[in-house]
Amino acid sequence: MYWGRRGGRKLLGAGALAIGLALGQALAGPPAHAASTASPYKVDFSGQPVSSDARRMAEWAFEARNAQGRPFAVVDKKIARVYVFNATGHLIGSASSLLGLARGDESAPGVARKVSTGIPLAERTTPAGRFDSEPGHNAKGEAIVWVDYGAAVAIHRLRPAPLAERRPQRLASANPDDKRISLGCIVVAPEFYDAVIAPTLGTQRGVVYVLPESTGAELVFNAGGRKPALPVAQAS
Repeated sequence: MYWGRRGGRKLLGAGALAIGLALGQALAGPPAHAASTASPYKVDFSGQPVSSDARRMAEWAFEARNAQGRPFAVVDKKIARVYVFNATGHLIGSASSLLGLARGDESAPGVARKVSTGIPLAERTTPAGRFDSEPGHNAKGEAIVWVDYGAAVAIHRLRPAPLAERRPQRLASANPDDKRISLGCIVVAPEFYDAVIAPTLGTQRGVVYVLPESTGAELVFNAGGRKPALPVAQAS
């Protein structure tokens, strides 16, 4: 099931002065124009349920401007679901997805060269991280969205597959474990791709955030000292 719609500081040397200024501001209350100067960068989840991990990622992606004004998607591997946002931070659709058969958050070296000969089962992972996506086509001319071109990972429609894989049934299942069957790509229902993916990520460059399943998201997305940093998740 899926849902969707179209669509430079100056330091004060006197500590007492700093304290006095802060106290005066507190007593005076917020300025009258505070509401008008609030940041316009606020994610709109359109009243739809979103996993806590995906919510935190989407807020950071848009409100910290990590997505750089582009449409973006958040893939929550733990629940096998993809959330798609337009460039203005509105959630326009979410749906179940099929993911890599193997657990893991990294692509095996040279995995793209094995697509034609057969990727070993243990290397069929969907890598985690921040990816600059772009629309493209596969070798058969099918429109897809490249997530990690070097690892041959893309978002694409559900395709015909051996009956034994039961891909349509897996995609419809409520159990995330059933959805681990792909070579590593993020596979969605054709109607969701056409209605949500194609008009957004399928028409321009975007960003795809794939959440890890074996480590904390901040360890993946804050690597290399990226600023502003993804806030550490709060214990529930």
